[in-house]
Amino acid sequence: MKNYQAPDNLLQDRVILVTGASRGLGREAALSFAAHGATVILHGRNVAQLETVYDEIEAAGYPLAAIIPLDLAEADDQAYEGLAGSIGLQLKRLDGILHNAAAPYRGCHMEALTVEQWHNALRVNVVAPAALTRACLPLLKASPSASVIMTGESHGHTPTAFWGAHAVSKAALEPMVKIWSQEWENLHPNLRINAIVPGPVNTPSRRKTHPGEDPFSTAQPADLMPVYLYLMGDDSVAVRGEIVII
Repeated sequence: MKNYQAPDNLLQDRVILVTGASRGLGREAALSFAAHGATVILHGRNVAQLETVYDEIEAAGYPLAAIIPLDLAEADDQAYEGLAGSIGLQLKRLDGILHNAAAPYRGCHMEALTVEQWHNALRVNVVAPAALTRACLPLLKASPSASVIMTGESHGHTPTAFWGAHAVSKAALEPMVKIWSQEWENLHPNLRINAIVPGPVNTPSRRKTHPGEDPFSTAQPADLMPVYLYLMGDDSVAVRGEIVII
């Protein structure tokens, strides 16, 4: 997957939602999907940052993007249904979702975590991707070939001290992917879901959690895009329910 060479038209005429698209891996994936023909829906909380990504896509001559802001820490069923409804009304289809948004994290002992911190991590990292996928299912089912990608985390895949609620909530995505995949296998063969565990990547979040680290000692977001493109495009139709470790 790392050496995958995506054709220029891999995602031509497709509509793909990217959560947490304002920076880091989400921004890079949005630009990469657009470069390969997709109309990208940019999700995030900071509209100004999303507009910057929108402008980058427009300046490059890629298909014009759309912006849908939503605070996942506050969203309820009605908000997710409204988001899916807006996509259906404005763009008429949805062919993929990259769940990239994550709750902010600060390392601490498990014993120091408050109920509010647990709720926030679980709500953004677990509930949001489950609820958003469910709300968008009618659109995804109508697609000839739809791909959903969850973004895991290395400390969730291999539990590590001081990563607390973040690791626990990210770990929960792995069984979620397996369950969705098994449930869709026979009923909705046009749908597939997988997870990517990116590993150390030079992103704004990484620079906050590892302030003394040389940013060029880790992978750059662009280095991972062959994997994201492979799993989003039709060359991966046989890959289902997998946890892809980079």
